[in-house]
Amino acid sequence: MAEIVPFHDRDGFIWMDGQLVPWREANIHILTHALHYGSAVFEGERAYGGEIFKLTEHSQRLVDSAHILEFELPQSVAEIDQACRETIAANKLTDCYVRPIAWRGSEQMGVSAQKTRIHLAIAAWDWGSYFPMEERLKGIRIGLAKYRRPDPATAPTKAKAAGLYMICTVEKHRAERAGLADALMLDYRGRIAECTGANIFLVKDGVIHTPDPDCFLDGITRRTVIALAKKRGYEVRERAILPDELATFSECFITGTAAEVTPVSAIGDFTFKPGQISEALLGDYMSLVQPDKKLAAE
Repeated sequence: MAEIVPFHDRDGFIWMDGQLVPWREANIHILTHALHYGSAVFEGERAYGGEIFKLTEHSQRLVDSAHILEFELPQSVAEIDQACRETIAANKLTDCYVRPIAWRGSEQMGVSAQKTRIHLAIAAWDWGSYFPMEERLKGIRIGLAKYRRPDPATAPTKAKAAGLYMICTVEKHRAERAGLADALMLDYRGRIAECTGANIFLVKDGVIHTPDPDCFLDGITRRTVIALAKKRGYEVRERAILPDELATFSECFITGTAAEVTPVSAIGDFTFKPGQISEALLGDYMSLVQPDKKLAAE
């Protein structure tokens, strides 16, 4: 097993509050508000061939997420875009993962945080496929989560907020202990929602179905794949999907910046066979983000 290199002890640079800082010096205080109260928002981005895919959409979502948590970033969307580009250039990366994060600082400790300074940092590192390609093509196995995505009346579900991922980590760990790749979460009403870090699509009779994202993120990759599907002439229905319907679908795949497009072979006791639609959209997506490394999917 390869040795794990901890993220705090690496070479390179992290963009932090307007300047590139040596990786090991990009630190925060233990009494930072975000660490105690979850007052942080972030993005997950991928660069292919030195270009960050959908960069401005990610930067805009970061700004929007901060607004939902009632803080303003000091940087504009254009400035965040440029800082992301500077970060991957400083680390001499071309194909990599990019993580911008904004948070409330340590000037005030307690639930109130009006006096805290708002920080922004951007890190980038080499990161291959979230799921190995061989595993992706045969379909991953996922379980059924116990925790549910919350009611929008109880949490800022339209923000990519750090605190909303606590239950995702719990469910991801539970799935991995069972030898599975991920877990499918229901929403507060008992409807199918998403996986721990990816949106889900299901196929029946040549039609693609996906949950209406009214209480979880309408992912940037999700929207991209919907556009690719419609370009191919597939019908896409965004609607409420109940767990009992899983037995009626023939194909399933998940989408996300990390997961890209990944076919699913099983959700609990329900099985699927990665077929023409899953393979076509996987190929279309990889051709879009890596035009020089096309994956055949005819």
